[in-house]
Amino acid sequence: MKKKKQTIKLGIILIILCIPFFLFLPVVPFLEMDAKTKITLSTISLIIGEVMFWVGGILVGKELLGKYKSYFKPKNWFIKKADQNKDVN
Repeated sequence: MKKKKQTIKLGIILIILCIPFFLFLPVVPFLEMDAKTKITLSTISLIIGEVMFWVGGILVGKELLGKYKSYFKPKNWFIKKADQNKDVN
C-alpha cells in the first residue's frame, strides 16, 4: 500500500513538473538564437513535457487522472459537486 502511494505521488510530481516545459514554448520565439536552435529547443521541450505528462499519468492511474482531467474541463467548472460526481462516473 505504501509503494502505491509513493507511485501516485511520483506521478503527480511528474505531471506538475511537465508544466514549465509547456510554458517555455511561447517564450522560445523571443530568444536571441538561430532559427535552427529555436526549433530544436522547442521540440525537445515539447517532447520532454509530453513524456513526463504521460508517464505521470500512467503512474497515477486511470481513475485519478480522469478525476484531475475533469477539473480542467470548462463545462465542469460551474456544475455542483453532486452533479459532477455523476458525470465523472
